[in-house]
Amino acid sequence: MNTNIKNILISDFDYDLPSHKIALFPLKERDQSKLLIFKNGDINESTFSEIINQLPSKSLLVFNNSKVINARIKFQKSTGSVIEIFCLEPAGDSIEYSLVMNQKKSAKWKCFVGGVSKWKDEFLEKNIIIDGKNITLRVNIVQQLQESFILQFDWEDESISFAAILEVAGDVPLPPYIKRTTEDIDDERYQTIYALHEGSVAAPTAGLHFTDSILTQTKEKQIKQSFVTLHVGAGTFKPVKATQMADHEMHAEWIDVDIETIHQLMNQEEIIIAVGTTSLRTLETLYWLGVKCLLNPMLENLTLNQWDVYEIDDTKISKNEALLALINWMNLKNTNRIFSSTQLLIVPGYTFKIAKAIITNFHQPKSTLLLLVSAAIGDAWKDCYKYALENDFRFLSYGDANLLFMAE
Repeated sequence: MNTNIKNILISDFDYDLPSHKIALFPLKERDQSKLLIFKNGDINESTFSEIINQLPSKSLLVFNNSKVINARIKFQKSTGSVIEIFCLEPAGDSIEYSLVMNQKKSAKWKCFVGGVSKWKDEFLEKNIIIDGKNITLRVNIVQQLQESFILQFDWEDESISFAAILEVAGDVPLPPYIKRTTEDIDDERYQTIYALHEGSVAAPTAGLHFTDSILTQTKEKQIKQSFVTLHVGAGTFKPVKATQMADHEMHAEWIDVDIETIHQLMNQEEIIIAVGTTSLRTLETLYWLGVKCLLNPMLENLTLNQWDVYEIDDTKISKNEALLALINWMNLKNTNRIFSSTQLLIVPGYTFKIAKAIITNFHQPKSTLLLLVSAAIGDAWKDCYKYALENDFRFLSYGDANLLFMAE
């Protein structure tokens, strides 16, 4: 491993972000966000509605179609005190989101609990109405973990799914830096227009700028579209508290990609552009999973751990060789989709294997997302962020966008 990777100082990725630069609300129109373009060392700006003019013909846009769930559930006790539960990820026997969200009568999840010291009773209860039916949602603590809890949710009606429970009982999980209560507008705008598969507890925010009109324009310019799924976890907002990367544990997230998409990526000759850091991490994860398959075709389970990519010698393995190995592994396992956990950590020194450009928002100081941006464009991130701060760009989830082309 390149030891310089682990010795990276987090303090080198800090910048002053005034609170008034953080966008607390979305703009009236999705595509009216400002767009910073970084290409060949130059910084320019436009409006997101004009992004089609910046995208090469026949390129491939890769979107994350994960859908944000109403992950925050508030339980009010008879004393008036409120306990807030934040659903993080499934914790039962099944971890496939499509199955978990369709569970009936009970579900087990890993959760944060706000106000847990007030939780004196065995169960918390909340009465809700779904399709005209009165439903009593009960929850109890199964296990306490280091920073979270395993909770069991129960309800009586066998026709009601956990997805329906969350839809009615929960609230939109706005990021912690958006310091306001949720409003009706968030139900629509903290969700991409192409969101499909439920499971994220944070939006893949680069996609929030896209409209039906822009997607239509991409087709007219022969720009192809592809969709992957990465269910965004709350860890995406977790600041790096360690001094060096060696002491930071990257959060794990689940990706779900079908074999047709992998074939499309393998056959794509023009530039591949990731829409968001989550799509980018998914694409790069697919490459490394393929490398693992190439090195060991008999692998039983595919996962990608934090330091794997820096410990594998892949210098002679091309994108297509890795993806073909992944397809062969899937055929061997008689499966048409990859469902895998990834802890892929992309920091300066990382070499991108599939994506050559990224559309993304402006990220928090000292975050793994900012380190990812630095891996893509080097120290030029400082110039981009300085330009954005001096030219009235809006930051973070509801803020403006970047289109960053990596150096050839």
